[in-house]
Amino acid sequence: MTNGLTADITTDMTADMTADMTADMTADMTADMTANMTTDMTANMTANMTANMTADTTADTTASLRSVSTSAVMSVFMSVFMSAVMSAVMSAVMPPVLHAQITRADLIPIERSRVLAAAKRYLGEAPITITAYRAERSAGGPHDFYSEADYFWPNPAQPDGPYINRDGQTNPDNFVKHRDVMRRLSLIVPALVAAFEITGDERYASRAVEHLRAWFVAESTRMNPNLLYSQAVKGVSTGRSFGIIDSIHLVEVARAVEVLERIGFLKGKTLADTKAWFRDYLAWLTTHPYGIKEHDATNNHSAAWAMQVGEFARLVGDEPRLATTRRFFQDTLMMQMAADGSFPRELARTKPYGYSLFQLDMMGMVAEILSTPTIDLWNFTTPDGRGMRKALEFMYPYIKDKSTWPKPPDVMYYDQWPVRHPALFFGGRALHEPRYLELWRTLDPDPAVDEVIRNYPVRQPLLWVDG
Repeated sequence: MTNGLTADITTDMTADMTADMTADMTADMTADMTANMTTDMTANMTANMTANMTADTTADTTASLRSVSTSAVMSVFMSVFMSAVMSAVMSAVMPPVLHAQITRADLIPIERSRVLAAAKRYLGEAPITITAYRAERSAGGPHDFYSEADYFWPNPAQPDGPYINRDGQTNPDNFVKHRDVMRRLSLIVPALVAAFEITGDERYASRAVEHLRAWFVAESTRMNPNLLYSQAVKGVSTGRSFGIIDSIHLVEVARAVEVLERIGFLKGKTLADTKAWFRDYLAWLTTHPYGIKEHDATNNHSAAWAMQVGEFARLVGDEPRLATTRRFFQDTLMMQMAADGSFPRELARTKPYGYSLFQLDMMGMVAEILSTPTIDLWNFTTPDGRGMRKALEFMYPYIKDKSTWPKPPDVMYYDQWPVRHPALFFGGRALHEPRYLELWRTLDPDPAVDEVIRNYPVRQPLLWVDG
C-alpha cells in the first residue's frame, strides 16, 4: 500500500500539479501569492501529506482499498486533497474582508496614541487669543479678528499703491497671527476633549474649558463675534466677505463644546456665554452683507459658509436655520458639481488638486453635520444624478494615487497633499464604502505645514462619532 501510493501519488501529482497548478497559479495569482504559496505549500503540504497519509491513510483505509481499484482511490483522494489545498491557499492569500463601518469602539484604538500624545503636550499650553497680537494695519480694535488676503501682493509698477492679485501664490509678508492663534485653538481644544473621552481624565476637559473661556467669555481676551476685518487688501478694503472662510477652524471647536455640554462638564455661565457667542456669530454670518455674499458664492466659499452655519446652528439649537441650510445644500451647493462628480470652479484654479480636496471636505462636512436619522444628505442625489457618492468616486482614485491626477500640479503645496481627509472617513461610513475607510487610515492625520492645516479644519473624528 505505502509503496504503491507513494509511487502513484508522486507520479500523478508531479505531472498534474506541476502542469495544472503552475499554469493556473501563474495566471491568476500575483508574485507575492506565488512566493507565499511556495513557502507555505512546500512546508505544509509535505508535512501534512507525510503525517496524514502515512498514519491515517495506511491505518484506516488499507482494508477498504483492497476492494477498490487504485484509479478510483486516486480520483477520490486527489479531488479531496486539491480542494483542501486550494481552500487553504485562498485563505492565506486573500485580504481580510473590510467592514463598511468604523464604529466608535473601532476608532478609539486607532486614535488613542496620536490623540493622547498631542493632548499631553497641550496640557501645558496656556490660552492665547487674538488680543495678544495687535494688528497695526487693522481698521478694527484689539478684540477684532484681522487677516489679509492670501494672494494679494505689492504692485511692482506702483509699490506704494493698492495690492494686486496673484492667484494661488500666498504672500509670506501678510499678517497671520490671528489666523495662527485661531488654528491653535482648533488644534488644542478638540484634541483635549477627545483625550478626555478616551481616558476620562478631567485634566484634559478642564484645560479645554480654560481656552473656551478665554476666547468666548472673558471680557479682557474674548474675540468679537464677527469677521469685519478679515482678508483685508491694502489700498482696496479693510475687510472682505472672503474672510469668513478663516473661521472654518471654529467648527470643530463648536463640536467640542457640544461634547463637553453633553457629558455635563461644561455648564453654567461659561456654557451660556460660549453658546451666546456662537449664536451672535451665527446671526452675523446669516445677516451681514459679507455673510450673504459668501452664501451666494459659486465655489468652495459657499460650502465653507454652509459648514459653519450648519455646525453653529446645531450647537445653539437653531432648527429653522438647520432646515434652510439643508435645502441650500440640496438645491444650490450641488449645482457646483459636474455630472462626473468634479467641481469645475475648483479645477479651474491654479491649485486644482488642493482646491478639489478642500471642496470635497467642505461638502462632505456639510452632509455630515446636517444629516439626521431621517434625512441622509450623503445619499442624496439630484434628479440628474449629482451627489456626494459621485463626488467621492471622482476624487478617490487621485487621492489613492496622485500620479494619475489629470490636471497640472498645483503652483504651491502640491507635494503636501493628500492628508487624512474627513470626507473619506464620514463618506466611507455613510456610503458603506470600505475602500474609503481603508485609504483614510493610510493618510497623514497631523500635517505640519501651515498652509495644509489652514485647509484641514476637521481632525478629531472621535468628537463626531456617537457609536
